[in-house]
Amino acid sequence: MNPINLQEKFAQFSEHWSPKVVGELNGQHIKLAKFQGEFVWHKHDEEDELFFVVNGSFVMEFRDKNVLLNEGEFLIVPKGVEHRPVATEEVWVMLFEPASTLNTGDTINELTKFELEKL
Repeated sequence: MNPINLQEKFAQFSEHWSPKVVGELNGQHIKLAKFQGEFVWHKHDEEDELFFVVNGSFVMEFRDKNVLLNEGEFLIVPKGVEHRPVATEEVWVMLFEPASTLNTGDTINELTKFELEKL
């Protein structure tokens, strides 16, 4: 039961699109990730995802609209909704999602992380 400093945790890694687990509660993971560029279109059939912007901004693309997320804002993507995060510049994001959630959802490619590092 110690406080977790987000700045310190984000300073421990530099790679993009590679979530790190920084906490667990009730079957949920709290993950930190750095985004830059375009991710892949994907969906999660069984899990909702929460994206909270810690630093910077990014656009969450949906098939019918785009949503701009700025620092201090969050967005919940409901299960089954196809989406793609896009960040022109590096953005720091905290994610809340079930521990079983695969980062690329129903799309398996070189960005898929089957095992996540814990910080």
